[in-house]
Parts: sequence; C-alpha cells; structure tokens
Amino acid sequence: MSTELKLSIGQHSDKGRKETNQDFHGVSLPKEPQLSAKGVAVALADGISSSDVSHVASESAVAGFLEDYYCTSEAWSVKTSALRVLSATNSWLYSQTQQGQGRYDKDRGYVCTLSALVIKSTTAHIFHVGDGRVYLLRDNSLEQLTNDHRVYVSQDKSYLSRALGFNSQLDIDYRTQPIEKGDIFLLATDGVYEHVETSFILGTIRHHGDDLDTAARAIVDEAFRQGSPDNLTVQLVRVDALPAQGIGEIHQQLSELPLPPLLEPRTKFDGYTIIREVHGSSRSHIYLAEDGETGTRVIIKIPSIDLGGDPAYLESFLMEEWIARRIDSVHVLKAWPQTRKRNYLYVVTEFIEGQTLAQWMIDNPAPDLETVRGIVDQIAKGLQAFHRLEMLHQDLRPENIMIDRTGTLKLIDFGSTSVAGVVEVATLNERNSMAGTLQYAAPEYFLWEDGSTRSDIFSLGVITYQMLTGRFPYGVEVAKCRTRAEQNKLKYASALSGGREIPVWVDGALKRAAHLNPEKRYEELSEFIYDLRHPNRAYQTTKRPPLMERNPLMFWKSLSLVLAILLMLLLSTHPMVR
Repeated sequence: MSTELKLSIGQHSDKGRKETNQDFHGVSLPKEPQLSAKGVAVALADGISSSDVSHVASESAVAGFLEDYYCTSEAWSVKTSALRVLSATNSWLYSQTQQGQGRYDKDRGYVCTLSALVIKSTTAHIFHVGDGRVYLLRDNSLEQLTNDHRVYVSQDKSYLSRALGFNSQLDIDYRTQPIEKGDIFLLATDGVYEHVETSFILGTIRHHGDDLDTAARAIVDEAFRQGSPDNLTVQLVRVDALPAQGIGEIHQQLSELPLPPLLEPRTKFDGYTIIREVHGSSRSHIYLAEDGETGTRVIIKIPSIDLGGDPAYLESFLMEEWIARRIDSVHVLKAWPQTRKRNYLYVVTEFIEGQTLAQWMIDNPAPDLETVRGIVDQIAKGLQAFHRLEMLHQDLRPENIMIDRTGTLKLIDFGSTSVAGVVEVATLNERNSMAGTLQYAAPEYFLWEDGSTRSDIFSLGVITYQMLTGRFPYGVEVAKCRTRAEQNKLKYASALSGGREIPVWVDGALKRAAHLNPEKRYEELSEFIYDLRHPNRAYQTTKRPPLMERNPLMFWKSLSLVLAILLMLLLSTHPMVR
C-alpha cells in the first residue's frame, strides 16, 4: 500500500472567442516533507470581462495563492493557512483597485473569481468565491461542491455578488470533502460548464482516463463548439493513491506540534546541532545552530514555554515564519527552507553574521550625513518590500535591524507585523511590552488607532534623527501621551540644536517624517529618501531656531556672562560711596 498521496493532473485553457484570456490556473505538486505537511494545491481564477486589468487580478490571485500557501507554517491548518493567504491577496487587489479607475467603478477594478482546492492526506479542502465551479466525479456521478455567487436580475442579465478584490473584507466559502482512491475533481469556469452537458464530461473523462490533459482539452473544445462566448478553462485532478492508514491524518499531528524544550549547546535537534544561545527572553529563545544536511549556520527561534497556552502568542509566533517566507528582499531576513519533517514548534531563519544597528550607533556616535543616508536607503528598501505586500512592520527600531559583514542591512523580528486582511496578531500592549519599542512607535498606536505605511515612516524618521543627533525628536514624551490633546502639546526639537553640521532642509525632512500627525507625514518612503538628498525649497527658507531652543545651556551661560559684564560696567560707572 502506498504511503504517499499520488495525484494525476490534467488542465487546459483557451481564450475562446475573446481577444484575450482573462482566466488563469495552476497546480503545485510539492515533494516531501511539504507534500505531507501542506498537500497539493490547485487554483483557478476568472477575470471579469468589464475590466481591462482583471487578467492581472486572476494571475495574481492564482500565483499568489500557490506560492504564499507554501510559505505558511506547517503548524497551521489548511484552513488557517489558505484563508490568511487569500485574505491578504484580497486586500492587495482591493488596494490596487482603489488606486485606479475601479475606485469609482468596481467593474473596472482588479477583480476575479477564485476556486481553489487543497488535497492533503485523505481530505480535500475547497475554497471558493465567485461563479467558477468545483465538481466531484465519483461512481459515474458528477456532484457540484460549490455555490455560484451570482445574482440574476433577469434571464439574460446577472452580476457577481462576491469576488476577490471586490471589497476590503473577503467573504469566501470553505468546505472539506473526504476523498477516496479514484475520485476526480473538476474545476471549470462558467464559459465551460454553462455549455457542456454532464454526459459529455463523464464520457470524455472515461474515454481519456489515461491522459487527463487530453480530456480537459476535449471538454474545452466542446464548450467552444457549443457556442460559448467566454474564456474556457478546465482542470482535472484524479486521486491515484492515498497515504496508508495510520499516517493519513498527519495534518492533525502537525497542527498540534509540541513546544520544544530549552536547548543546550551540542544538542541534536530535528537535524540541527545547537551551537549556543544567542538571546533569551520571556517571549522566546534564539539559538545559533548548524544544519546537518548543508553544514550552514542558521538561527532557530523557539517559543516561550510559559506562553505555550496563549493562542494569540502562538499565532503571532507562526506569522513570523510566513512573513519571512513571503518577502523576497535582500534587506529582509529570510526563512530557512524546511526540508525535513518538523517534530516541534519553532522557526528557522538565515544567520546574519554582524551587529545590530543599535550596537553600530554606540560604536559610531557621530556618523557623517552621507553614511546615515546610505543606512536609511537600505532600511527603506526593506520597508518597501513589506508595503508592496500590504504589510506593516510596526516594530522598526535599531535592535531589529542587522548589519552584516558586507554592510548590508536587514530587517528582522516580524512579531508585530500587520498583514492587510488578516486579523492583527499583536496588540498594542504586546508591542509596548517589548523593551526599546516605545521611543520608536508611531503616536497613533498610543491612541489605539490603526497603523499605516506612515507609521513605519515615523519610526524610520526617528531612527534617522537619532543617528544624526543622538537624541529623540520629542524626547521620551510620545509614549506618555494617550490623547490627541496631550500629543498636540509636544514640540519637535530641531536637529540643528545639537551643534552638528546638518543642512536646514534635512531637518525639515526629519520633522515631516516624524510628524505627530500621520496625515502631515510623507505618504511614501521614496519621498522621504529623496528629500534627504535633495534640498526641498519648502524647508530651505526655514529660519534657524533661536539659541534658546538649539542649546539652552549655552543660552543661559551667555546670558549670565552678558549680565555679569553689565553689572561690572554699572559698578565701574557708579562707584560705591563710603
């Protein structure tokens, strides 16, 4: 008996009578250990004909799902993993729509239907939104497993009631289906199923059972012959073998992975050899280890045993790995590929040999302006990788930025990262409990308001200001202000007041980046980076702040000296009478 899931796949797509094909489809057939841990994923999307960009939406939806699903933690269930990925994709598509013509007319936005199938162990997981369909062929009978999200106004007129990218929040159908050997799943767009008889589908699959690609093509060709005016796509998935009894429900074991014990040097752990502990806290323990297969040094992060019973904490912990796998940037920490079965709950990432920006700032208390610009450029590129995927870092601080031996900066620690469309995994209290975070957190977080890309820009502005001055633009007062009125009383301390030779227009850029009101900050990171290198006329006319603001101690010393001189002059002019 087979101990591994085996499937046969057939698929075909054609533009039909339309000028372009707005359908998009794909399959991901991973090898072990991901085959057992995550299963096989199949996806089909159909763009709406009224939109010129819906083909981008359908391609992004399918490609994003097939890639990002396998970036999620093996400890998450199929449902949790897929819904997180689809919610994030929906938010990205919706944001693109809001930036284009679809903002005023959703029928012209980044909108598409999606039907996805994940077969893991002995269960099929079905995710569906729109009017594509998923069928199950068993015992020579074709059963529709999905409902059409379409509203009919009349016999000839209808519209989609649900789709990806249609609204900011995603409402998607989910169901599971126990599978048997010989089961065949059929995924089809409306251009096919509305024009092909069930008897033809059954006969074609029976006739071309050994070549499902040919079967899919024949069904598409039949829809075209029957006059379908739409794009045409069919996918066929046949179950050839199921895992042996006893390991068929591996996913249940993986979703309940035990917490690992505290690790000691030279300990053998899931194919890794522990070298030493790098950092330990009440929230996690981080170790330097060596991968037994490649000999490469990696970082292993295990959750706190004391917080093992806190679901929110564990969700946050697992989100870090998904985020690290999703982002492809030289300036963002990379997750280490999982090539072996995982027996415990932990995260493995690349090892960055170097130092934190916090340590670098201690070693370099007065860096020149150009060096600071270079550092800020790299941090911004890392943040832009987050923002492109509708994610916010939310805990940007010098301790969470590494500089490797080549001088490359990398953003680390994604425990507070917010993913659009996914319930926030870290509360403000959790962020506030982290040492060193308060001075860099955007003011809106202390008012219990949602963050935005401008919140990350605030943190970057504070870090830039600190590198140039050794101080914070508002001291440590921001974290103490829990109302807008209290925040409005705070005053920005000019970067020109510390005696450093800083151009006045650079100070203007810092003031705007670290403005207490998010609406008055830079909207894009690129604007801030540009203004750090190019004089902005709006800031060039700014008057140099008075000595009282720039250097209070020098002001009072100077005033005392002037008063002393005046007093001596008065005494010399009017000598005392004896």
